[in-house]
Amino acid sequence: MTEWWKKSTVYQIYPRSFMDSNGDGIGDIQGIIQKLDYLSELGVDILWLSPVYDSPNDDNGYDIRDYYKIMNEFGTMTDFDELLNQVHARGMKLVMDLVVNHTSDEHAWFSDHPDFYIWRDQPTNWRSFFGGLAWDFHEERNQYYLHLFSKKQPDLNWENPELRNAVYQMMRWWLDKGVDGFRMDVINMISKDPQMKDAPNGDGSSQFMNGPNVHTYLKEMNKQVLSQYDIVTVGESPGTTPKEARDYTAAQNQELNMIFTFEHMDLDQASGEKWDLKPLDLIDLKENLEKWQHGLHDEGWNSLYWNNHDQPRIVSRFGNDQQWRVESAKMLATCLHFMQGTPYIYQGEELGMTNVKFGSIAAYKDIETLNMYKEKQQAGVSHDDIMKKIYTKGRDNARTPMQWSDEENGGFSTGTPWIQVNPNYTEINALKYRDPNSIFQYYKKLIALRKNMDIITYGDFTLLHREDEELFAYRRSWQDETLTVYCNFSSKSKRITRLEGKKIIGNYPRHTDEDEWVLKPYEAMVYYQQ
Repeated sequence: MTEWWKKSTVYQIYPRSFMDSNGDGIGDIQGIIQKLDYLSELGVDILWLSPVYDSPNDDNGYDIRDYYKIMNEFGTMTDFDELLNQVHARGMKLVMDLVVNHTSDEHAWFSDHPDFYIWRDQPTNWRSFFGGLAWDFHEERNQYYLHLFSKKQPDLNWENPELRNAVYQMMRWWLDKGVDGFRMDVINMISKDPQMKDAPNGDGSSQFMNGPNVHTYLKEMNKQVLSQYDIVTVGESPGTTPKEARDYTAAQNQELNMIFTFEHMDLDQASGEKWDLKPLDLIDLKENLEKWQHGLHDEGWNSLYWNNHDQPRIVSRFGNDQQWRVESAKMLATCLHFMQGTPYIYQGEELGMTNVKFGSIAAYKDIETLNMYKEKQQAGVSHDDIMKKIYTKGRDNARTPMQWSDEENGGFSTGTPWIQVNPNYTEINALKYRDPNSIFQYYKKLIALRKNMDIITYGDFTLLHREDEELFAYRRSWQDETLTVYCNFSSKSKRITRLEGKKIIGNYPRHTDEDEWVLKPYEAMVYYQQ
């Protein structure tokens, strides 16, 4: 099978917030179908759907009640089949979100197959990612069950071969239907250390991240399911080093095609807690991405992303979403898309959508955000300080409705949206996507360049200007070709030596033959030499 995913670009759809076709305020599958031509025009190859399965929605669909049924709010299986056909008719592929570290406590397995879950007479002191203890008492069994996330998301017991077979059967069912792969939610947490001991500060991650049998399970999954189909797989794997990533993604290991790493997303926090804010140090970011580019160059494969449904908007985070929004959105895209790996675009990123500041905590919907607010308040942190954290890092920044037009609700819905639309939709929306200078058209060029230039796929990576605190520059080399990428991460002008070769893309016009150039605020440019 060819490694077609190495030249592909993925577009993530968060269905609840993408497009509402029936006016109930919730995005749905028919809404996605309405916008497929827009996605085809962008040039993306793969659509990744966040979960569309039946769910009570305690964690926006990541708590699955029935893997074989579509959530009522999103439509029916007939709608899904139509979506799959329409995606394939446009030459694109469709990837499902596979959530098999946990289910909803309303899944039939929880009552009918309790041995599919993890039970203990005595809980450990582990803390849940969503706050509080990671164990909940079950009256009927007189035992505690593990939930690393919400208490309505009990963790599955992967030590049980019957559970594993049930998961593989479900995966085959979707692949036989024609889906083109899986993004696997927190897949590196499926194996827990059977000892399960108390941990310092309740952080049990060393006992469940990259656990003792995770590679055994993934090799089994690959042998029984994945290797039988021409598909793509990406595993969400927090707390993973480049060496561990190679173990997951090296072709000879026959596990996954690529993983999502989180290290570069943790660089603007001061401690192990995401809400402990600090400004990004660009040198940290450069050295981290360099480490991953080198670490997976010959063995394994990188995924490249700035945004997803769990991360704030990158133009607000590492760019400047006010005076230089368009320029910094294009610069950030350039910086990422010329690296080696498969790039992921999150809905609205191609429009330069920004973080949102709701006036009241009541407007927020995310369980992680609401639990954090309660915990911080009880600890004596002021409302204003907590809101500053939410404005910077909250997951709802990514979940406000897609801004299609300057009509009411950004053209997302004729009803009341499930979460408020960012008020800047009148300025930032997809109406302008045909404008040759739009962020959308810039992304379209980046995607086309990747398809046409093997050096982007195969070239090695050399970091330039390592100690510069405002300039991210690197060189890609392959055979007799080189690409030189310059990105100014500041609102200051930066003087650089003139680059040789042909400019293939940039976010400012450049017409000068001087020996020295001045990079404008948030300028990006890429030069090619052969």
